[in-house]
Amino acid sequence: MQRPDLPQHAGLAGRRILITRSADRARPLASLLAGLGAEPWILPLIDFERARDQAPLDLALDKLAHGDFDWMVITSITTIRALLGKAAERGVEPAALVPSGTRIAVVGAASRHALEALGLTVALAPSGSQSAEGLLAEWAAAEQPAGRVFLPQADIAAPALRDGLTVLGASVTAVTAYHTVDYPARPELRVDAPPGSAVVGSADAPITEPSPEDVRAALADQALDAVVAASPSAARRIAATLLPLGTCRFVAIGRPTAEVAAALGIAVAAVAREPTPEGIADALASVLANEGNPA
Repeated sequence: MQRPDLPQHAGLAGRRILITRSADRARPLASLLAGLGAEPWILPLIDFERARDQAPLDLALDKLAHGDFDWMVITSITTIRALLGKAAERGVEPAALVPSGTRIAVVGAASRHALEALGLTVALAPSGSQSAEGLLAEWAAAEQPAGRVFLPQADIAAPALRDGLTVLGASVTAVTAYHTVDYPARPELRVDAPPGSAVVGSADAPITEPSPEDVRAALADQALDAVVAASPSAARRIAATLLPLGTCRFVAIGRPTAEVAAALGIAVAAVAREPTPEGIADALASVLANEGNPA
């Protein structure tokens, strides 16, 4: 991971920052923040379970293997994890799920890097906003024929991407690959990182994993400087379980998360320009750098 320039992020030193993701997903950002002198806290609020009805996903994967789709569109690392689980069930390598004639599009850089690490080639990704809107704009600008599109996604996925692809002329097969649930997921259904997969970030970084009670007490004592929400679902859980935030600044990973938070009455202090650890660190620094030294 490329470390941001320290002077640019000097305002993060000594800041206590809450990341509302599970430890394996939060580790890259937490390690980066710790390296910049911040005190990362990790409190998972949402988790993910395999689709309760596996038949539609299995059917779609059979069609994918038979070359019935021109494109597969991936919107999250969790989708990739769900597909890795299906590959393991079928006794095949992940790359074998996708035939050579099917091209892959992604919403964000993290998904692109994960797929490329698995030996898959990504044909289309946003060069600007890493979002559904960004991908649709890239697709339209590239004048790529849409054709038949396989879209595995969360049960609560917004319709913007599916509808946008349809407007571009695609025949979209949208299938639930996983369910978003309150943390923790049931162990037997949890969508986990596959065994042996690397977790980016130093395991030695000083990271605190408080209880929800500890977090609420810190908020009441004005002892948390910022909270990072990495999805609209996380914003909803923050609204349901942690309000009022008091002096704690809310930072969103992207515009959809910010829009949900604002609709729930949460003041959004900043939105990351890119949904990456570096992008979030930039957003945090933009909020905290000019607020003086932490107490």
